[in-house]
Amino acid sequence: MIQIKHQSFSLAFAIGIGFLSHISQAQEIKPTSPKDMRAAVTRHEALLAESPFKNYPARNIGPTNMSGRIVDIEVTEDFKTYYIAAASGGVWKTEDNGQTFDPIFDHQGALGIGDMAISKSNNNIIWVGTGENNSSRSTYAGSGVYKSTDAGKTWEWMGLPHSHHIGQIQIHPTNPDVVWVASMGALYSKNEERGLYKTTDGGKTWKKTLYVDDNTGVIQFKVHPQNPNILLAASWERFRQSHDFVGNGKGSSIWRSEDGGNTWKKAVDGFPQDEFVGRIGFDFSLSNPNIVYALHDYQKPQTREPRPTQKPTEGELTLDSFKSMAAADVEKLEDDKLEKFLRSNRFATKYNAASVKRLVRLGRITPAQIATYHGGGQDANASLFNSGIVGAEVYRSEDAGKSWKKVNESNIERLYNTYGYYFGEVRTNTQNPDEIFVLGVPLLVSRDGGKTYARTDTVGDVHSDHQSMWINPKDSKHLMLGTDGGLYISYGGGERWIHLNDQLTISQFYSVMVDENKPYNVYGGMQDNGVWSGKSTGKPEEPWTSLMGGDGMVVAVDTRTNDIIYTGFQFGNYFRINTKTGDRKSVTPMHDIGRAPNRWNWRTPATLSKHNQDVFYMGSQYVYRSLDRGDTWETISPDLTKNQKSGNVPFATLTVIEESPFEFGTLYAGSDDGNLWVTRDHGTTWTEISKGLPQNRWVSSVAPSQHLEGVVYVTLTGYRFDEFNPYVYKSVDYGKTWTPIAGNLPMEAVNIIREDHTNPQILYLGTDHGLYTSLDGGKTYQLFQGSIPNVAIYDMAIQKRENELVVASHGRSVFIVKLNALQKIASNSSAEIQILSAPDIRLPGRRPAWADAPTTAPSQQIMFFVKNAGPTSVSVLNEQGQEIKKWDINAVSGVNMASWEYGEIAKGKYKIVASKNGNSTESVFEVK
Repeated sequence: MIQIKHQSFSLAFAIGIGFLSHISQAQEIKPTSPKDMRAAVTRHEALLAESPFKNYPARNIGPTNMSGRIVDIEVTEDFKTYYIAAASGGVWKTEDNGQTFDPIFDHQGALGIGDMAISKSNNNIIWVGTGENNSSRSTYAGSGVYKSTDAGKTWEWMGLPHSHHIGQIQIHPTNPDVVWVASMGALYSKNEERGLYKTTDGGKTWKKTLYVDDNTGVIQFKVHPQNPNILLAASWERFRQSHDFVGNGKGSSIWRSEDGGNTWKKAVDGFPQDEFVGRIGFDFSLSNPNIVYALHDYQKPQTREPRPTQKPTEGELTLDSFKSMAAADVEKLEDDKLEKFLRSNRFATKYNAASVKRLVRLGRITPAQIATYHGGGQDANASLFNSGIVGAEVYRSEDAGKSWKKVNESNIERLYNTYGYYFGEVRTNTQNPDEIFVLGVPLLVSRDGGKTYARTDTVGDVHSDHQSMWINPKDSKHLMLGTDGGLYISYGGGERWIHLNDQLTISQFYSVMVDENKPYNVYGGMQDNGVWSGKSTGKPEEPWTSLMGGDGMVVAVDTRTNDIIYTGFQFGNYFRINTKTGDRKSVTPMHDIGRAPNRWNWRTPATLSKHNQDVFYMGSQYVYRSLDRGDTWETISPDLTKNQKSGNVPFATLTVIEESPFEFGTLYAGSDDGNLWVTRDHGTTWTEISKGLPQNRWVSSVAPSQHLEGVVYVTLTGYRFDEFNPYVYKSVDYGKTWTPIAGNLPMEAVNIIREDHTNPQILYLGTDHGLYTSLDGGKTYQLFQGSIPNVAIYDMAIQKRENELVVASHGRSVFIVKLNALQKIASNSSAEIQILSAPDIRLPGRRPAWADAPTTAPSQQIMFFVKNAGPTSVSVLNEQGQEIKKWDINAVSGVNMASWEYGEIAKGKYKIVASKNGNSTESVFEVK
């Protein structure tokens, strides 16, 4: 293990030792094979079938008021029944025009959705392609394509397991056995299972009819509205890595078929053909199918006028002032001028005129280092929004896609900014071929054939980032719109929108935290939806409170008062917020003079000390500590990453910082490039503890034990190599040695581990496909799936006072699990039968005469555990021991739920008795 003092400003020696081996090891990380991916799904299904926790209750508390990303909308012929696909939250169905929605795709192979299709000739036939086609940071690989022939009641897997991400599905308008599937292929690796596939037997067999190369998939294709032999397809070359993303290439192009997709030719007359061609989407005009529009993300560099900067006044200090300045010259500077310079140029708060002069005088920093303070730094947010490329452009064809002409006269480069890979949809008015909608950060409409544009998402508080749209073929004023903020409907052609946001619990959480209020509050950061808080006792439709915009990230709560929280948005932009007064202050630390600028992870780690909540930690590539709630900072580590060269994605960053609950100053820090460190002396000395762990994987979580010093758990993920092995490890000696505890987990990337606060043998684990629990310290895991679907679990928190596990899912909002029953099972695992919960009954008060009668008879729900399935008898006895109710249940192995209607019942104490094979258990409850 490598040990260093934080005072040494360079890790060059340590990096040099491991640099070449790191490169070779990274190259050896192999993507999970198609066979293993399919086996993982099969194993997951088996774990679900045998799980003792299928019936264990979990309560969803939403939120719904900000919703989440909707990537597709498919509508039946009656227009009241339709389906929406959530990016990572499955498929939902409504039969009453959006008044109610139900999830219909839960517990299939994957909940990340790329596209859906409904057969025009038989609306009961639905196809779903798993694996979202937006190539974003939180895009999950799918498990192939699925088909339903009964309007979503049941599903059958139809193959293509290594397609990873489905671009689009189209069904022949008159023959539902003919289906085309566009496969994008893997996101973080190259594979040949991409291109356009066709089946003529309803999915029994597939033929790949369009293939470019192992780095180019098909993102979109459309069928001619009047001639199903004519098809257009868009290939897209793209490759994402942990440190870089290329969303364009010569493989990107438009293709055309005139024989039903059996053979293809490029159709790029008038369309760009260079290496800068990016994502392409298109749409036929329904009223005039010879007219087709293509929306293109052109990544070709272009010179942009630099933003005007305010010229310094005469005598004012600038960064350039220090380039040729000698150390003695710094001493001569006026303190007020130097102070103004430091503040206006965002130097770390610990620097003032006196300290800078002293450091220069002692030779610890130089004027040249002052001049280059921001040099080489990567402002990741600016990179997202400031474009030096052509960006979005619109092309039109008037010969059904044979030739193209660029038509946009308006500059629409800001439609996409720099991340056109996230969009790509265009829609044509079903009755007017000159009206089109282009979907990007804003929603734009053109009514002159694509020449000029205006926004049409400003009335109705429509969320930005538009992903999908449906236009009624019989009434083009009737629109539905899917955004990162949920589903909207318009009956006026997009002039006004209604948000259907009280049903869909599809928020994508990155983090979760709780406070100590009564009832306690839940806080969380969400993908593109900011940071929110809500009551732990609330229902999903009860609105949460907004605290911060942007992509919401980590939250820390000062539980001494519960009104001070620390949170922020992507790439380390964090704030201290007083929720009572509304005051907020930026607390993001700046780097030391002489060091490289901060590299902030998308989900920057930040945490309050468990020993003193005035102490706040944040991590870039360095660990920062504040002793005064973020007002001032000190750097307590050197660069703890491998510090290798990055592309256009911030990399070599810290992903997690955790503090021991036993020892103040014992911290663990993990990075996205596979480093893990510990300090036991407040950051004076750091020891590298990655030996014995898989190398170069993203450290996704660290959990110091709540029960014993030196015990620590860590999870790592190879997701960004398309490698889905479950990496879970435990150390009993502060990371000197590691033991794998992945047990019987299937091949699913692991995001988070938490240890139960009452029993160290109970572990909670979140993967890309669900929640698991272990009752034996990680030897075996049970799938906690039923009330919670197989959705990605990103974070968890335990509210100890209420003994509840709060689960943040990336696609299905927040769940709360009461832990009493689970802990009871773990403490008496050999029992054949045990009652877990028999709540007291509170009789209703006298009802007014005008009140409606209850629609259901009052009942009590009982939870009990049976080790082995079989007939079980349940009895209810009164205080005199008289049996007032008895019934038999064919119990399943594990948790069972039973209820009985108590009708007219007297107040008093009662006993529940459950018996099986001569074993019995009982519990007392009271009727009040």
